[in-house]
Amino acid sequence: MAAIPAFALVMAACPFFLNAYWIELLNNVGLYAILGLSLNIILGHAGLFHMGHAAFYAVGAYATAILNTMYGVPVLWLMPLAGLLAGAFALAVARPIIHLRGDYLLIVTIGIVEIVRIALVNNVFSITGGANGIFGIDRPFLFGFKIAKPMHFFYLIWGFAAATIFLLSRLENSRFGRALRYIKEDEVAAEGSGIDVARYKLAAFAIGAVWAGMTGTIYAAKMTTIAPESFSFAESVVLFSIVILGGAGSIPGVLLGAFLLIGLPEFFRGLEEYRMLVFGAAMILMMIFRNQGLLPPGPKHYDIPARPAGGHQ
Repeated sequence: MAAIPAFALVMAACPFFLNAYWIELLNNVGLYAILGLSLNIILGHAGLFHMGHAAFYAVGAYATAILNTMYGVPVLWLMPLAGLLAGAFALAVARPIIHLRGDYLLIVTIGIVEIVRIALVNNVFSITGGANGIFGIDRPFLFGFKIAKPMHFFYLIWGFAAATIFLLSRLENSRFGRALRYIKEDEVAAEGSGIDVARYKLAAFAIGAVWAGMTGTIYAAKMTTIAPESFSFAESVVLFSIVILGGAGSIPGVLLGAFLLIGLPEFFRGLEEYRMLVFGAAMILMMIFRNQGLLPPGPKHYDIPARPAGGHQ
């Protein structure tokens, strides 16, 4: 447990020792870490093969951009609304497909993210800006302080990441988290023990989407401009890879996956043309020799209530 405060202390001190470039890199790692954690609820805990997470991210980012640029609503005020809209969208698209399993669900979710991207490119309702996207998104204000520099965003992003880790760790050990784990391990047995499998799966989709939507708000405020190519299928593949590489169902694993897939490639920019080759080879080797991920979740132990005195053995 000492590793957690040590990691937090190191991260808090990083902006004082790094230049703007490396701080910006850590900001990107933080955004992908939060997105990976939100996908981990769906993929890691519920075991649902979902490769369309960028669609929920896009809903949150575009909701923020549209409401801020058209109506002047402060960016951070829009975070809960962006999350709720992404969650509502997730419920709408997941409801008809929640009965699908494995590869079938995976293929449908790929279709969802592509439909969203094409809709954004084609400027649906003439409010998405088409292929050019939306410009002029305001910087966020927090307690009257304008967040504009990479260092400011560093603390906003990693503060939100810390809150995400805390809440999801509580969720993981809750009755809801245990139910998702049962569904992942044996859906038939879970349903036979009284768990409403469809309802829990939909709830997992909604919670993951809400968090992705709120992350979209931070991304939109950080970039001040968004475009459809930022929410392509390739982004969903990266998020899927972060969860699988780090260890599906493991919070430390997702953080490690984000650092490896987003941060580590920057150390090999001189070999840019070979980066994807190395990445692909690494993923293949991982699936062969350590398919549970680098930091898989450990076994869970639950307290069993003691039998009353004189009870039947």
